[in-house]
Amino acid sequence: MKSIAIIDDDIYIGNMLEELLSKEGYAVLRAYSGTEALLLLGQRRPDLVLLDLMLPGLPGEKVLPEIRGIPVIILSAKAGVDDKVNLLLGGAADYIAKPFNTRELLARITVQLRAAAGTENQAVYVFDGLELDTSARQVSVHGQPVRLTKTEFAILKLLMQNPDQVITKTILLDRISQDTPDCMESSLKVHISNLRRKLREPGGRDYIEAVWGIGFKMKEE
Repeated sequence: MKSIAIIDDDIYIGNMLEELLSKEGYAVLRAYSGTEALLLLGQRRPDLVLLDLMLPGLPGEKVLPEIRGIPVIILSAKAGVDDKVNLLLGGAADYIAKPFNTRELLARITVQLRAAAGTENQAVYVFDGLELDTSARQVSVHGQPVRLTKTEFAILKLLMQNPDQVITKTILLDRISQDTPDCMESSLKVHISNLRRKLREPGGRDYIEAVWGIGFKMKEE
């Protein structure tokens, strides 16, 4: 099930969107301020974000640059051309002015999720001699093939998609469940350990580091 985060302090609009999206089969996450949004995204990784700009505390313009690797659709009463251009150039995938037509919003959500899936299926990620080809489902270290299990491949793909971020255990388990539902919290440590060993053998170094009490990230040499 695809998940969508609604970041909007307007309770009425948020409730309306949650009801609309739930009826369409999406899981819904909610945040009511910019600070709360960053806390939410630090724990969960939705497939798409609906982001209001006029948020209490940290405004949407400040939240947007912190969202990486997830399509963001701006929902805002600010309808000026300059606002739209700046936000689209700043990383937003789309911009819809309030008030909006719900059918149009659903269509744009579908388009963005489809585009994200297509990009992910064709992407090749590279990190300091480590290469992961999503379409061929192949991994190599300095040109030497590395055989990974389905679960190990899913873990590595998520980490390489976000090389500068610490991925929490909760996000790891939530996201890789789409590719490999057999991974549980009790077995995650074993999968990570095996993955680190397989990458270390040809590369002579650790590519994944544990951040104590939080999760894992790609390790710079």
